[in-house]
Amino acid sequence: MSVRTPDPNPGWLGDDELDHIRRRLPIVYVEAVPVRVDGVGRITEVGLLLRGTPDGAMTRTLVAGRVMYGETLRDALFRHLEKDLGPMAFPLIPASAVPAHVAEYFPIPGLSPYVDERQHAVSLVFVVPVTGSCDPRQDALEVTWFSPAEALSQSILDEMEAGRGALLRAALASVSY
Repeated sequence: MSVRTPDPNPGWLGDDELDHIRRRLPIVYVEAVPVRVDGVGRITEVGLLLRGTPDGAMTRTLVAGRVMYGETLRDALFRHLEKDLGPMAFPLIPASAVPAHVAEYFPIPGLSPYVDERQHAVSLVFVVPVTGSCDPRQDALEVTWFSPAEALSQSILDEMEAGRGALLRAALASVSY
């Protein structure tokens, strides 16, 4: 009998394992629309990440990532918000784990407005107030804050890939925008 040190990240899969699983099962994700709110909770700004794609295009996107095995939705949201916006963003994770929207991504275009060529994924989308300063990390180049009207303008929605313009519209509609 051998004694092993517990894996510090037991929810992570290696690249080969993840590719294998993506071809067989839907993967659960969380996505967050970071917002700034006024004193009565009205959205004053919507934060969108600017990223470069492997082919050199610039796109706008949301905070997003997988939920690890054994991880709560609230913990996954916090982890991805901190990862993408920086440790000083101070997100106010919703008290309820009920998402503002549910998006189902398919590798085949036309089955839903949301497309992910790698996999079938189910994403739980939350609108999350952020109170601190944002310093994007990982592959985000910047966080741009838009008024809700600007964020929902066709020119900004067109900059979002994989159906995320429709997702942003649906998430903000759930909070009366």
